[in-house]
Amino acid sequence: MILIADSGSTKTDWALIDGTNVLKKVNTQGINPFHQDEDNIMRVLQDELLPVLHTVKIDKIFFYGSGCTPQKSEKVKRALQTVFSDVMNIEVNGDLLAAARAVCGHQKGIACILGTGANSCCYDGEKIVMNTPPLGYILGDEGSGAVLGKLFLNGIFKGFLSEEIKEEFLNDSKLTYAEIINRVYAQPLANRFLASIAKFIAKHIDRQELRELVEENFRNFFRRNIIQYKSYLQIHEIRIGFVGGIAGSFVDILSKVAREEGYEMGEVISSPIDGLISYHGA
Repeated sequence: MILIADSGSTKTDWALIDGTNVLKKVNTQGINPFHQDEDNIMRVLQDELLPVLHTVKIDKIFFYGSGCTPQKSEKVKRALQTVFSDVMNIEVNGDLLAAARAVCGHQKGIACILGTGANSCCYDGEKIVMNTPPLGYILGDEGSGAVLGKLFLNGIFKGFLSEEIKEEFLNDSKLTYAEIINRVYAQPLANRFLASIAKFIAKHIDRQELRELVEENFRNFFRRNIIQYKSYLQIHEIRIGFVGGIAGSFVDILSKVAREEGYEMGEVISSPIDGLISYHGA
């Protein structure tokens, strides 16, 4: 009996499997050790996950998460060990390995995450062999939902986006300029708030100015991240696979920008959990 988790900053997808049989799927809020302490992580597990699992005996846990660097992953592992004290085999890895296993399996490829945050890597079929540092939503994370939200807010308040779009967003969100500044600079998890704006953008993506904003975000992702893998791509002639809600929501624009930048698209999935079920179920 295996419990698999794929966690971003906004949400965590859980799957309980027995071999190739999926027994249960659960969603909880995101778990990110960069933004949450151990007690907070334990509360999410106890309040949102355990009541759904009931008394199922679990043999192994594979947790993949945003922010699960070698240093920070111990925080998540300790929380899991405390809540699931009878599980002896618990493995915590970063969400980038989850993306690679989900879209590449055991084949070579470029795997990318475009969700609340963004990341990318070269994968040799077993491990990550190259990674452009994403740097987070303040210094980097081009292509992500958080950066798309930043571009949008910058555009409506500095006048690069139309007054009509600005009024529609403020009416729709019921937020004022002061409240937005407070959410970004004074409240926790500003990246989630910024990424949530992508829903409004997707709803109005027929507006050319918003399509151009999404294109700009994706173009910066290719030009500042994927360009680093040019030699690897040429040697192995491989495609680029994507996971994440932003990739899934704007797949037509992502494909257009990829072609224009000279890249061949591979698989695009909103969540890697199904790919991970196949990988671990096998």
